[in-house]
Amino acid sequence: MRKFATASVLTLGLGIWGCSGSSYSSGSTNTPAAPTPMPSNGVVTINVVAIRGAQSFSPNPATLPAGQMVVWHNVDSTTHRVVLNDRSVDTGDLAPGASSPPMEIGSVGGQYHCSIHPEMIGSINQGTSQDSSGLPPASY
Repeated sequence: MRKFATASVLTLGLGIWGCSGSSYSSGSTNTPAAPTPMPSNGVVTINVVAIRGAQSFSPNPATLPAGQMVVWHNVDSTTHRVVLNDRSVDTGDLAPGASSPPMEIGSVGGQYHCSIHPEMIGSINQGTSQDSSGLPPASY
């Protein structure tokens, strides 16, 4: 019975080790830097990073292709509330890890800030086409 228990523990340990991923992992539990948001299903994500003035949001400025909506995702450890300066959009309080629902931005984009931390500022530039390649239209 003892050999069976030892073999079971060894098999379980190897199974866990084999599923643990690459040996190149740093093992760090720190949150990685926020990736550049990519348009997905007609939605662009802007990360709320920290209370750092114009560096509080990523990307900033953000370009929102025509017809796409925006979501603010709070990757900070503090609650924030994103409001367009013209008050046309208000995310409500975004707890750490929370995201706003997809929101439509006016055709010209706009400046925004955190109403809880007014020093946090950002802007959205509205694009002119549905092309999400990031390249300007070709001119011949």
